[in-house]
Amino acid sequence: MRAGRLVSILMVLQSQRMATAQALAERFEVSLRTIYRDIDDLAASGVPVYADRGRNGGFALLDGWRTRLNGLTPSEAETLFLSGLPGPAAELGFGEAMADARLKLLAALPAERRADAARIGARFHLDPRAWYREADDTAALAAAAEAVWGGRRARIQYESWKKEVERDIAPLGLVLKAGVWYLVALAGKGAPRTYRVSAIRRLALLDETVERPRDFDLAAYWASWTTDFERRLRSGTATVRLSPRGAERAVELGAAAARAAASATADAQGWRTIEIPVEAVSQAVGDLMKLGAEIEVIAPAELRRAMAATAATMAALYAAPTKPATTRKRAGETS
Repeated sequence: MRAGRLVSILMVLQSQRMATAQALAERFEVSLRTIYRDIDDLAASGVPVYADRGRNGGFALLDGWRTRLNGLTPSEAETLFLSGLPGPAAELGFGEAMADARLKLLAALPAERRADAARIGARFHLDPRAWYREADDTAALAAAAEAVWGGRRARIQYESWKKEVERDIAPLGLVLKAGVWYLVALAGKGAPRTYRVSAIRRLALLDETVERPRDFDLAAYWASWTTDFERRLRSGTATVRLSPRGAERAVELGAAAARAAASATADAQGWRTIEIPVEAVSQAVGDLMKLGAEIEVIAPAELRRAMAATAATMAALYAAPTKPATTRKRAGETS
């Protein structure tokens, strides 16, 4: 336990310029006295760590000194083989680098653990793409990744649902969501915006650097943005009845519908009445039709009428006799 903490403290000092005793104590959930004792032990073992006193002081390593110790236990190193996504890495332009890193990581493991690590890569595969979807156009992805990584501003031509626009942006991060890449960036003043990479028709790097907001957290931003997006997208509600089979398939209508179906009480015939979030009527009809006769819309009336009209159109289409397929006669043929 303590040996692992000493290695972790060394990794922290090696990865950042300076760390205070208070920050280290909070990170490793130990007392300040323990941190001071750990620092003394590191110094006694030959690690050139020194204390910079004062208001902005802390502990740091001698400039230019680095350890060859990677700080990974065998189990930790093995789990890193689960984190590699070859497809997305290649799209970002890091495919070769990832392959090299995996080889180096494998070489760093003890001989008796290499087989286990290799077996993880052979038996576990991560596929971030949604069902029945082809990969998005990622022509602009490599340039977007270069802008994000290099901290450079960019000029994009972006095709929104309204029109194609051109604007200068300050890229902050890239997100892969269900096989689709999104670029998070600042455009002028205000909150960051989200751009679908496949809708970027052109991206040109500029010579200006990005002043990244100190308090920006990509993961926190994405969690907040997706929650807000889903809420805005499905701003309406509908009251529906689900058959027993429909309740089982409620997940096809979204997580909220699945939760509502699971908690609803069934009537004598097994049907459940629930309220679910929906989009505009035209979109909601397509979504709810997935369940066919296993769902009945009760309200709003406009959506119920639209469902009835669609069902009637389909019934009329299938009630008509099927027209036999006609074939064109080839030259020289006789009937």
